[in-house]
Amino acid sequence: MDMQHSPIAAPADDGALYLRIAHGLAEAIRRGGLARGQRLPSVRETARQHGVAISTAVQAYHWLEDARLIEARPRSGFFVTTRPVARALPEPTIARATRRAHMVSVDVLGRRLLAQPPEGDGAVISFSSGTPGASMLDHDRVRRSLVRAVQRHRDLLCHYPEPDGHIEARRALARYALHLGCSLDPERITITAGCMEAISLCLRAATQPGDVVAIESPTHYSFLELLQSLHLRALEIPTHPRHGLSLDALQLALDTQPVKAVLVVPTLSNPLGSCMPVSERRRLAQMAARHGIAVIEDAVYNDLAFHDEFRRTVKSFDDGSGHVMLCDSFTKTVAPGLRLGWVEAGRWTEPLRRLKNVQGAQTAVVELAVADLISQAGHTAAMRQLRNATAVRLELARGLIAEHFPAGTRVSDPPGGMLLWVELPRGADAQALQQAAQAEGILVAPGSLFSAHARFKGCLRIGIGADWGEGHPAALRRVGELASALLK
Repeated sequence: MDMQHSPIAAPADDGALYLRIAHGLAEAIRRGGLARGQRLPSVRETARQHGVAISTAVQAYHWLEDARLIEARPRSGFFVTTRPVARALPEPTIARATRRAHMVSVDVLGRRLLAQPPEGDGAVISFSSGTPGASMLDHDRVRRSLVRAVQRHRDLLCHYPEPDGHIEARRALARYALHLGCSLDPERITITAGCMEAISLCLRAATQPGDVVAIESPTHYSFLELLQSLHLRALEIPTHPRHGLSLDALQLALDTQPVKAVLVVPTLSNPLGSCMPVSERRRLAQMAARHGIAVIEDAVYNDLAFHDEFRRTVKSFDDGSGHVMLCDSFTKTVAPGLRLGWVEAGRWTEPLRRLKNVQGAQTAVVELAVADLISQAGHTAAMRQLRNATAVRLELARGLIAEHFPAGTRVSDPPGGMLLWVELPRGADAQALQQAAQAEGILVAPGSLFSAHARFKGCLRIGIGADWGEGHPAALRRVGELASALLK
């Protein structure tokens, strides 16, 4: 493999050249281009191949050593490690069902921990972010689309935008939705300020304060914040770390409790990273129609799934009853700063639009810039590059966890995305671990943040989205050491 043309998105600054080389080699190892036990090119040869100083190549090799992907052998050179430690850990267990729905009460701790640190803040090493850092995204591609949109549609800056979104942008979104398995009418798509606004509008359109909403357990912290702000009751449904929401448990809830909506992330759920099988997605759409409830589907991570089948949405199985509401955005894949999302709300489209019109509209020029980005021939390749980059990070992080966390630790093995769910051995206190790590400038998220009932006290969510530097492998090892010390 030609490492100079590695698909890994590399940092732009010259000071991170060693990371570009390290990521390229890590990708070659992940894809099998460099087999376990295979000898790597010498440091001198790698430096010559990439046109860098020998010290830069040494730095790259040391980074791979820290990540336990390669090992040095005396007088022989560097070799791909022969220990497949990243697959040695079992999956986390499944939580029991909750018997009753409860009002949600969360505090600001989660918001502080899960927020991405300011760019360039070297004092903090974050494993709390599920959003890609700057080095994983193509700034120039986004900038060029924004410039083109302003040049071609500068007159739109002098007019109020359409409340539902510019029609050309909605048409581009309808074309994009084809790869999600959906054939959508552009006239029924509504553009929003990100996916969370879309979900908020769906909940407001389909429920009233005090209603019961079924959610995954564990679930996305921001969902809990949203349910609290809307005065909705949460009913936590057991969720498998690989297969997602238990539809058998959901069926029992529908038969016994007044559930009005189901809020679900079928592809790469947050925080588990689970993916619901296609047959279960069809079944969920049928359950929604049969019981007359709203299924609010968050598809924000679909483009990061390694396998095409997991990009197909529950919405694609909606038989026309309109009980599935599809929400999506490009904040996790294209440009978080653009904050542009969209929703197809099915039978709730008109009530949702009335709510949306009160809040105002997005900037049409930004909508058209995003439409340009997702319509480009190179967009598919850009998503493939991003998936490759996240795959390398996931592999590195799982290997470090397997090597350095205490015996008995369990960890998820998601087919894509930027999140790992870690279940520590019995008796571990993840919040105490979070506090000990934070005292050393390392951010992790304790599992109790992802439940309305403060469950999962022995679990952590590890996010690999933030830009990784040379300190990240050592920091993750340190978290494992702290976990072992606390257990003792």
